[in-house]
Amino acid sequence: MKVLIINGPNLNLLGTREPTIYGNQSFEEYFLQLQSNYPEVQLEYYQSNIEGELINKLHEVGFSYDAIILNAGAYTHTSIAIADAIAAIETPVIEVHISNTFKREEFRKHSYISSVCQGTIVGFGLKSYDLAIASFQI
Repeated sequence: MKVLIINGPNLNLLGTREPTIYGNQSFEEYFLQLQSNYPEVQLEYYQSNIEGELINKLHEVGFSYDAIILNAGAYTHTSIAIADAIAAIETPVIEVHISNTFKREEFRKHSYISSVCQGTIVGFGLKSYDLAIASFQI
């Protein structure tokens, strides 16, 4: 199984960005744990702060990978273009969020991408990615 994790804006700062919300671990450190937990899965990781680059990556892998796990960050709440990109590809996408977006600011309670994703996992910290991988193996 070939799975790509895509992280959007500001998620490159995990481990230092608002640790009370996002924790103290960098995604790179956590990614090594994921690879160890799922040796049978070919896991890859991509991060960009640029909306168009996220769309290009979805287009690039959206017809050849088995699954995509997407944390679109703030673009979740603003990007119709990312939603359209997800709708246009064949690879199933799971939307993940580290924090419980429904317990935060009002604008974070709406996702433009949820309706075109296979499912959504929110609020379990970095474990949200682990749950997403496990969901594809059921």
